[in-house]
Order: sequence, then structure tokens, then C-alpha cells
Amino acid sequence: MVLRVFVILLASLCEGGGPAGPEGENLAAIRNISDNGKVLSPTACGRSPLAERAKRDKEMFTMACTTILVGKNASYDGSTMIARNDDSGSGHFTAKKFTVFQPQDYPAVYKSVISGVEIPLPGSGLRITAVPNAVEGKGLWAASGVNAANVGMTATETITSNPRVLGADPLVKGGIGEEDIVYLVLPYVRSAREGVRRLGSLLEQYGTYEMNGIAFQDVDEVWWLETIGGHHWMARRVPDDVYVVMPNQLGLDTLDLDDALGEQKEFMCSADLRGFIDKYHLDLSLDGALNPRDAFGSHDDADHVYNTPRGWYMLRYFNPNTFAWDGPDADFTPRSDDLPWCMVPEKKITPEDVKYVLSSHYQGTPYDPYAATASERGIYRPIGVNRNDFMALLQMRPDVPEDFRAVEWLAFASNAFNTMVPFYANVDSTPEYLSNTTGDVSTDNFYWASRLLAAMADASYAKSVFHIERYTLSVGSKANGIINTYDDAQRGEADSAARAALRTKANEELAAMVRAETTDALNKVLFELSSGMKNAYSRSDA
Repeated sequence: MVLRVFVILLASLCEGGGPAGPEGENLAAIRNISDNGKVLSPTACGRSPLAERAKRDKEMFTMACTTILVGKNASYDGSTMIARNDDSGSGHFTAKKFTVFQPQDYPAVYKSVISGVEIPLPGSGLRITAVPNAVEGKGLWAASGVNAANVGMTATETITSNPRVLGADPLVKGGIGEEDIVYLVLPYVRSAREGVRRLGSLLEQYGTYEMNGIAFQDVDEVWWLETIGGHHWMARRVPDDVYVVMPNQLGLDTLDLDDALGEQKEFMCSADLRGFIDKYHLDLSLDGALNPRDAFGSHDDADHVYNTPRGWYMLRYFNPNTFAWDGPDADFTPRSDDLPWCMVPEKKITPEDVKYVLSSHYQGTPYDPYAATASERGIYRPIGVNRNDFMALLQMRPDVPEDFRAVEWLAFASNAFNTMVPFYANVDSTPEYLSNTTGDVSTDNFYWASRLLAAMADASYAKSVFHIERYTLSVGSKANGIINTYDDAQRGEADSAARAALRTKANEELAAMVRAETTDALNKVLFELSSGMKNAYSRSDA
């Protein structure tokens, strides 16, 4: 069933211009901040001298995201996990699809749509999964995926900087950006470290027109890279026993330059970073211990309503007893600039934990936009926001053979009301339910079905939230069961081609399951919303 009249329905979901608006009535303060361009615009704080056409394109498609990284000893099964919400800028949504790029798809020379930069590509690219834009015309935006060597990558987390850095190394209007990065890097690397080095080399050679954070993983390591100005960069290996939370803000709070410029065991950086810091007096430490967040990052008022509250809530969830997070004697508050970049969790982290946090809207705090009694609801930007386009959680499992080690969990639209589904990443095609997204609203694909479900559940929250809870539990339980079944089947199959066929079959079964479950949830939530219409009347026909 294809629905092309939902624009009218969605425009009238809530009295008073609530969810039908760009952000919703309860998010008015956040809407004002983002619409003013203080956070989401790539040109804020003088960050970009883009030509007007490129500037408009980037403002339309900039992704304001949230990232979580999990080291292998911090996860429940020894997996490395990297996950990111890919969010549209205020005032629009970006339809996404799940697909596969094959080596024969790669051109000899890549050309960016936004900046126009042309970059020769190596001739031996690997197959990758990707979650590109469904509507052509603004570039690929591959966003998140796994290659045939079991290297995962998610890009990007838009981050911030300061005028001292951007005055010393201006952004490059003809450089690379989020549109390009996954496509330029992921097909050509065989480890997370190689990913860091390739991207670092591209940044040094071509520059970038925006500040970004990028995550890489293999089965042993997770690395996080942050850009500094137009050409500089730094990266840190995520310690195995910690997790990392990243809102839209430069996050690294320590950098060992000796290691980064030497053995590179735990850190890497651009070759001239030490001289760059010294020349422009960027180290603000009093004790000589460089804090890159102070040197290269921002601490604006906008950060304290848009960025730091998200970091605070995620840390508070994984470490509720480690610090005092609430009250007048709190160690950290939603406006703290010194939130830890990484922490050892109080218990091992599961994919469900990651999904919960990336769906959060400050539940259990005074800031929850859905809590009628919350005294300060809506003043901070939620993690599970209306303009989430998708969430991808990439999991590299150490206890299964390499050809079915990588699992890619996907969810579309607003995380507060959607569900995530795992898919085997070592495949040559993806199910139609996830790959056939277009710019038109339709219940024939997971993206638009999830978008519709979220809009209707938001408008009937009190009556529909339990349907969402049951939907999430049902999908999660069935999905885990399907993966377990096909893991066992592949362990028992000696032929590699037969195992590949099993992975494709499993993904189709997963897609069929989530389609049936999503349709059921849509039926129930639509009934709740329809029952609350303003023209309802209790008397039936005589």
C-alpha cells in the first residue's frame, strides 16, 4: 500500500502547531537555536567560506548527530561497537536507504557534488554496505557501513571549533566533507588504523570545509578521529574497557603528542600538529598537559543547550552511581564543559543499551518533553529527536567466523518511536524493504513506515507509547532469534557460497519480520490517533 496523502495528515496531527512544526511545540527553545544557525549551520562561528551554492547545499543536508563507541572489553560479548544517529538539520528530513556498493561501482576519479573537489581513487576497492541518501542530486552521503575486510566506519559527527583555530587553519571551500568521507575511505582500508591514516592523508592533501568526528572499527580496535581546522586532525584509540559519548562538539580531552608523532600506539595526528599548536599559542593548559577540547573546541552558550546535555544524559545512564549527576551538589550537570570523553561503564553494554540511549529524550529528568509535570521540559535538544534519519550500530563479533562476524543494526526515523533490526553485513544485496526508499511517502519501505509511525505516536503519546514498547520488544526478540538460528546454520555449513546464501536469506527473513511488525504497530497507533480526533462523537447511529 502506497500512501501519498500523509502530508495533510501529518500537518494536522497536533493542536497548536506541535509536532507538525519543524521541531514541535515542546522543543521551541531548541528550534529557535537551530533555526538561528548557531549550532547546525556549517558557517556558524566563521567556520566556512563556502560559495553560496555549496553553502545552501550543505545547510540543507548537514547532519547533526550523536555517536557512541564501545571498546571490546566494555561490551557484553567482546564485540567492538560503533553507533551513530544520523540527523537532518532543522526544518527538513533526509530519506535514507540501506544498500551495497560493489568494486565495479567506483569511478577512477571521485567528484564531490558540494565542493566540486576531484580525487583519484585507488584501483582495488572493497565492497561496502552504506546508508546513502535515497534522493539523488546532493551527493552520496554513504554515512555508515562495513567493508569486505570487516572494517566498520561511521561518518560524520559534526563538531565545533573556535576562532583561534579557524583563523590559523581556515576551512577549505573546495575540500572534502561528510558527503564524501565514507566513500573515499572505507573501500580502501583493511583495519581501523588504516582508516585513520587514509582519512588523515586526505585531510592534509585536500582539506575540509567543515569540522567533523569520524569513527572506525575492526574486531580488535575502535578509533576516533577529529578534524582541526581545514587540514589538521587528531585521533585516539578507544581503550578496550571504556565507552565514548559524542554530541556535536569536539570531544577529545587528552592527546599524547609524543605517542601521536612517534609510535602511534594510542594516538595519531597530522605531522605538523605540535608546531601548529606552538605557533598559534593554542595550548591553554597551566600545567603543560594539553587538553585538546580547550585548545581546539568550543564552549558556547549554544553548546549548553544543544550538546553538553546529551553527553550528560548518556554518561548518567551508563554510570548512574559513579558520580552525582543531579541536584545542587552534582559533580556534572547538563551544562558542564568538562564531561569525560570516555568512562568505564558500571556494567557491560549491549546493543539494546546503545539503542535506548540514542533514543532518549531525558526520561526521568525535568527536561523530558513528554512528561506533563517536567518543570523544564523541552529546553535541551533530545538525542531521540524528530529529525533522526537513521541509526546504525556496527558490531564486530569476535566469537564467530569472519564471513559472518559483522552485523549492522539499523533503525529509521525518530529513535524515540522506532525499532532497530540486525542485518548481516557481508552480503552482495540488501532487502527491498530497506533499499527501495524514494522521496515519496510510502509504507512499502522501512524508512517512511518508521517516519509515519513516529509522527503518529508522538501525537498520541499517552495512548500509543505502550504500543511502541511492545513493538520494540517483539522485533528485538524475533530478530535476535533469527540471527541465532542463522549463526548456527552457518557454523554447520562448510561451503562458503552456501553460507553467503544463508546470510542473504536471513536478511530477507529479518526484513519480512520487521515489515509485518511495523504494519501491526501502524495499525494500532493509527487507531489511537484516529480515536482522539477533534470531530469525535460518542453517540453511534440509532
